[in-house]
Amino acid sequence: MTIEEHALPSSAVPPTAGPVSTAHAVGTTAVSHFASPAARVRRWQRAFATLLAVTDTVVVAVAVFGAQVLRFGTGSGDAGVFGVNALDVEIAYTAVSVIIVIGWLIALRVVESRDYRTIGSGTEEYKRLTNATFGFFGMFAIAAFLLKAPIGRGYLLLSLPIGWVLLMLSRWLWRKWLISRRLKGRLMSHAVLVGDRTSARHVARQIQATSSAGIKIIGAITERGTTEKSLTDTIPVLGEWGRLLEHVDRVRADTVIVTGNHSLTPRQLRELGWGLEERKASLIVAPALTDVAGPRLHSRPVAGLPLIHVDYPEFTGGKLILKRSADIIASTLGLLFLSPVFIVTALCVRVTSPGPAFFHQERIGVQGQPFKMLKFRTMVVDAEQRLSSLLDASEGNGVLFKMKNDPRITSVGRLMRRYSLDELPQLWNVLKGDMSLVGPRPPLASEVDGYDQWVHRRLLVKPGITGLWQVSGRSDLSWDDSVRLDLYYVENWSMTTDLVILWRTLRAVARTDGAY
Repeated sequence: MTIEEHALPSSAVPPTAGPVSTAHAVGTTAVSHFASPAARVRRWQRAFATLLAVTDTVVVAVAVFGAQVLRFGTGSGDAGVFGVNALDVEIAYTAVSVIIVIGWLIALRVVESRDYRTIGSGTEEYKRLTNATFGFFGMFAIAAFLLKAPIGRGYLLLSLPIGWVLLMLSRWLWRKWLISRRLKGRLMSHAVLVGDRTSARHVARQIQATSSAGIKIIGAITERGTTEKSLTDTIPVLGEWGRLLEHVDRVRADTVIVTGNHSLTPRQLRELGWGLEERKASLIVAPALTDVAGPRLHSRPVAGLPLIHVDYPEFTGGKLILKRSADIIASTLGLLFLSPVFIVTALCVRVTSPGPAFFHQERIGVQGQPFKMLKFRTMVVDAEQRLSSLLDASEGNGVLFKMKNDPRITSVGRLMRRYSLDELPQLWNVLKGDMSLVGPRPPLASEVDGYDQWVHRRLLVKPGITGLWQVSGRSDLSWDDSVRLDLYYVENWSMTTDLVILWRTLRAVARTDGAY
């Protein structure tokens, strides 16, 4: 049986002919007359985790034994024998490779890198892969030092990056496969929302906007349960809280999501949890917090209350030093290796239109400090003087001027914008420290003057060449969406997030989505 056969959607399962449940209140035991929907979900989740385990094993083995072959050749199995001085024994590198493979796989298991709650969306899966990989190699290096084992550094330096890259790539490919199935309605959890209409509608829209989340909202249960008015165009109201579990059984949901704003008593919530436990269904509590990423949330039980602590964003310290170091290294390498592209692009700009190859414009950086942003010129020299005559034709969002067929853009400039080549000189701004590789969009002073007070939080970090705004729609985004994405980045930035954004930027540029 395939993974997808384990995960038939609820609509594919015929409804029961008899009474669904004897439950008439939150938390009472239900007598089920059909196979548990939650069991069906768990089956495909276990099958998918097994496939990931097999892939991880193959990838790790290929990386480690491949590094052994690259370092020591394809001689006998005893090639590269070395002595472990502390134990006065000799061990072949083949045996060491087996130990590394087993230890690496155990590390991946310990950090729960295949947990169904993390696979398929977000960066947590990649963080766990990274933590397991570097944590294991760190412990292995310490053990080798304590045992005075002279293990070849080239062997380890090949195993680590090759294995890490292959693990990340394999998980990314599996994620693409999983998302493709979810876009077709397969391999999904079927959830019911519980809460007042306003909060339930907000949670529903957030989940529906993320196709990779793997959650399909099939109904809502509200306090009064007015079924005549749906929650949204696609989400009906099933009924009221007094018969909550009966509604869950009737639609064969495997997940219940309790939104932050509700009037359920603590007793009702406990009984709901007990009832869902009997059904092996998942209970998710969505707190009334918006755009706060997982690393800033910490649960701490106090007197039986699962209190959620929310950390404030960090704009100083080691993380910032690491980010700046990465910016310096990447921008330096970029300027060196892309210098031929710079020369060719500059010549094309100068030859095809009169004026300089580069364009300087004042933008507002971190803490509101102005700086001169550098770009390749994509418009005619007097573009800013012509702007006032085009404002009425703007296709923007009321704050930013946007125009798909802007007559000021040169033919070469349009090509450069399509592939974001005009942004490359900003690597110099990154090297100088005015910008970062990843960050909020660098605004004009006129835009900052029109900011609401809370939008000024975009200026707490350096603006970036790319950011969530670019990988989520580029020029097609509305102003509100652009601000929301920038603020989300400011509140939750991390090095892992930066790496994911850079990867998504390359894909967005290759597709030329929303670029004009």
